[in-house]
Amino acid sequence: MEYKVGKTTIRLYQGDITELDTEAIVNAANVSLIMGGGVAGAIRRKAGPSVQEECNRIGGTKVGEAVVTGAGNLKAKYVIHAVGPRMGEGDEDEKLKNATQNALKRTQEKRMRSIALPAISTGIFGFPLDRAAKIMVKTVKDFLAKPSSLKLVVFALFDEKAYHTFAGELKGQLGKETRRWQRE
Repeated sequence: MEYKVGKTTIRLYQGDITELDTEAIVNAANVSLIMGGGVAGAIRRKAGPSVQEECNRIGGTKVGEAVVTGAGNLKAKYVIHAVGPRMGEGDEDEKLKNATQNALKRTQEKRMRSIALPAISTGIFGFPLDRAAKIMVKTVKDFLAKPSSLKLVVFALFDEKAYHTFAGELKGQLGKETRRWQRE
């Protein structure tokens, strides 16, 4: 499933974000940048120790912020560690918007052309999936309304429920999907 916003394609992908060869993948990080379970654990296992070592040197960041490291053994060149909110901490919607927006801003600082985003904060942080989809899709759409180096934004959703939730939100906010036609 694909949509166009300006010159950028937004694509949905169901599967393991660490398998993508976008220039950057986003880690749904915590403030201490300790890569434990979920998306972070998958990245740590496949990337090798260098990503956690870089995170340790950075030392942490705030909720709503994003920092960049190398990607170790991954296909991607960079990992952007975006810290989303935990449910119950207050102002969660704004913090998720900021985490998404700051991840996108990091791509501009390095003139990246592609990024893959997971459903930030919807795992152990307990953020409702439908709210996350609404906020993240709107944030990406608004970001791409201005000139950007990005040519591809992938929402990388691990399971079918998340994929269908984001698919519905993309359709609701962006309308009719575009299709790529290829000659066989």
